[in-house]
Amino acid sequence: MPATDHQLTEPVTGPAEPVRGPAEPEMGPAEALAELFTPAGKHHPYPLYDALWGLGPVIPLGPAGTLVLGYDEICTALRDPRFLVTDAAVHRTTGMNDHSSWQCFTKIMMFSNSPDHERMRRFAGWAYAPRLVAERRRLAVGAAERWTAHLATLDGGGPDGGGPVDLVEAFATRVPITVTGDLLGIPEADRMELRGAVTATTTAFEPVFDRDELLPADAGMDVLVDYLADLVRDRRRRPADDLISVMVRDRDAAGALSEDELVASLVMFLIAGVQSPSDLIGNAVRLALHHPAEGRRMTTDEEHTAAFITETLRIDPPNHVLTRSAATDIDLHGHRVAAGSRALLVLAAANRDPRRFTDPAAFDTAREDNRPLSFGLGPHYCLGAAFARMQVEAAVPVLLRRFPRMTLAAPPTHRDQLVTRGFARMEVVLGS
Repeated sequence: MPATDHQLTEPVTGPAEPVRGPAEPEMGPAEALAELFTPAGKHHPYPLYDALWGLGPVIPLGPAGTLVLGYDEICTALRDPRFLVTDAAVHRTTGMNDHSSWQCFTKIMMFSNSPDHERMRRFAGWAYAPRLVAERRRLAVGAAERWTAHLATLDGGGPDGGGPVDLVEAFATRVPITVTGDLLGIPEADRMELRGAVTATTTAFEPVFDRDELLPADAGMDVLVDYLADLVRDRRRRPADDLISVMVRDRDAAGALSEDELVASLVMFLIAGVQSPSDLIGNAVRLALHHPAEGRRMTTDEEHTAAFITETLRIDPPNHVLTRSAATDIDLHGHRVAAGSRALLVLAAANRDPRRFTDPAAFDTAREDNRPLSFGLGPHYCLGAAFARMQVEAAVPVLLRRFPRMTLAAPPTHRDQLVTRGFARMEVVLGS
């Protein structure tokens, strides 16, 4: 955890910017893949996905890897236990284990294989139980109301008052860090500093061409690990009414996790509880502004809101790519994936598979059986998916009700990331 598409009913980031050669027939798969990880490709990946689709749902990239775009093919791979997540054993040969970012990531369930994955998932699974997620909705609504009230106090000199303001900084980042910070028991004064560290760690998920590219992720991870380890020690001495206290108590009572695994699990709870919801809020608001009638319905209709967020997850998800390593030679729908090679599963392309979705580039909240793969599938399906969705479904209607005349002041700009993709800045005129 991967734009402007000429087939979209609306632009993803405003007017199209030129991307070198995505429609040129001579572009090969390796070249198109390399283009994805340039700044232009990261900002506008959908034309490149279209170009790659012309080569089929499974594209061999030589002995080292396979690119998988197809919906059914990715479903098969995510359910097949022979496709392993890239754990510490896999990274023993890559040198990633020398970096503090991956030293922590390989101690969490997301980057652990059986039996460690099941052990860690059992330990943390209760925190994402449907009943608890539903109960936390009031926290998300309260956070959204708090930060929309704050937005109303801002005046950047826009013609209608209340803008332009950066909605990423002032709302999309603040709602999830408030909700997740409250649950974990993180003091409010510390949250925004940790928010920056969270985003920094996600750069480690990108393909690494130079080890120095991991330095920002390492620095962010060092902040999170040191901070949460201190909180663990504090809660062991002085338990409070928060998730950290409960997890410390459970870990000490049963010994299901090591101390390092406990801290890493809390790091992942913080990252997952903040980054994907923040990016998804930005994507959903942009789509609501491009589809104002659909946006207005979200202010009064919870079922429509759920359908709107599902379609947002399909057409412009916050997570574009998952990586798997083949434990043995695998036949994937007639394509050989060699033992030890990597399979890049492009979830965002599968969400537009024309074999699975009618008119896949169109934004359509009325789709039937709409099941995007944005949170994965199978044993590693994102444990916090419902928690992330709940925050977005609670927050976006509050924002749209408070600012019904909100408009984009400029095309939003993306972070220089593809695997976890979201806006760096989204200037709006609030219109209040």
